[in-house]
Amino acid sequence: MAQGKFCNREKVDTLEQLQALLNDKGGGQYYKEMQDLDVDTDLLWATLQKTLKEKSRIKAWLEICAHCGMCSDSCFLYLANNKDPEQVPSYKIQSTLGQLYKRKGKVDNAFMQMCMDTAWSKCTCCNRCGMYCPFGIDMGIMFSYLRGLCFQQGFVPWEMKIGSGMHRVFRAQMDVTTEDWVETCEWMAEEYEEDWPGLKIPIEKVGADIMYTVNAREPKHYPEDLAEAAILFHLAGEDWTVPEEGWEETSLAMFAGDWEACKMQVQSVYDAMERLKPKRMVVTECGHAYRATVIEGPYWCGLKTGQPPVESLHYVEWVAEVLRNGKLKIDPAKKIKEPVTLQDSCNYIRNAGLAEYTREIMSYIAEDFREMSPNKDHNFCCGGGGGFNGIGRYRKQRNAGLKVKRDQILQTGAKLVIAPCHNCWDAIRDLEEVFEVGIRWSFLKPLLVEMVEVPEHLKPQEEEV
Repeated sequence: MAQGKFCNREKVDTLEQLQALLNDKGGGQYYKEMQDLDVDTDLLWATLQKTLKEKSRIKAWLEICAHCGMCSDSCFLYLANNKDPEQVPSYKIQSTLGQLYKRKGKVDNAFMQMCMDTAWSKCTCCNRCGMYCPFGIDMGIMFSYLRGLCFQQGFVPWEMKIGSGMHRVFRAQMDVTTEDWVETCEWMAEEYEEDWPGLKIPIEKVGADIMYTVNAREPKHYPEDLAEAAILFHLAGEDWTVPEEGWEETSLAMFAGDWEACKMQVQSVYDAMERLKPKRMVVTECGHAYRATVIEGPYWCGLKTGQPPVESLHYVEWVAEVLRNGKLKIDPAKKIKEPVTLQDSCNYIRNAGLAEYTREIMSYIAEDFREMSPNKDHNFCCGGGGGFNGIGRYRKQRNAGLKVKRDQILQTGAKLVIAPCHNCWDAIRDLEEVFEVGIRWSFLKPLLVEMVEVPEHLKPQEEEV
């Protein structure tokens, strides 16, 4: 069976394999090789049979879909593409996964490339359509499964193959080693200690109240985010730590459909929990990181409780808690005065039910908070989730999809968008770059650091002259 040097069915398990893929700038050779990639139809059908058993939910969902179209207007990509019938969620899954099953896996290269393009450029697995399906069909699960089939066959976007390889090699979505991580923590603590006396980023402390975990983009590109988290923990008087290993919460492997690497990644976090025995874990402002580790992770790792080893919170839960109990207090004079709106992340709002925590936070920090319409569980995807932000092959489609979020924001009249999620933050940043509508965007941390009251004993002491 024809397989290429870059585009193949092999897992990226070594640094050498990873570097070779990275050296293929833009995936030029990778996609050229994909044109000749054979389909292992026997493996494909065996996998389908194993999953789509007689009483399996995915098989039932494929069979009971009434083609009623109730899911159509729920999909931001359908709306953003002039209500193209081929963007109807039920059509997208029936024409791909449904056909794979009907044809018993006997499909060719062109069909698998169509499945790949549909799975990654026509769905972000935001699960909004499932809310409107009269039968409760969960399209997000089916598209995730479709991605897994594509990954197994080697039909996966170049960036996603790299992403899953990063998790296999580094247990992080980027090439951040344990040494890099520790050095960044030490650097940030030292960099900010002059302005925040006593500031520390405790590493590998056993028995702390909180184990804090992050998105690898923070130590790699935004180390100030780690410093801001440390400042807020410091001001709140929290007993906290970060693990030396198992600090990365995100999972590009989940976006790629590499389920084996998903388990590897989340197990590293659970191992840190077992090793450090914190009372709770708090994950940074990232939606899919929370979903991967807290919602999906227990099942990947076979935990019968369906829960992580210790109680796990998204950052918005912790912020709401410390504002509520007074550990952090907002200076009334520093509240946000201008109109401000809030982006609801699909992964911890619709898929984890945390909408009221973010509203509670807004009640403390904003004087003119304006809801998007629709909002909370019904909010539209930012337009960049599920890996959509990072795939060059689909940039045109991603940019078109941003129109729905653009219009939602503009309708509020707000110029500042708070986006407590990395993918949402990126999508809204790119939205402004593409459409130039004159908005700003921010995580919670930098806003809170500027707004909180600082106790006298935690302020820097002026030197006597």
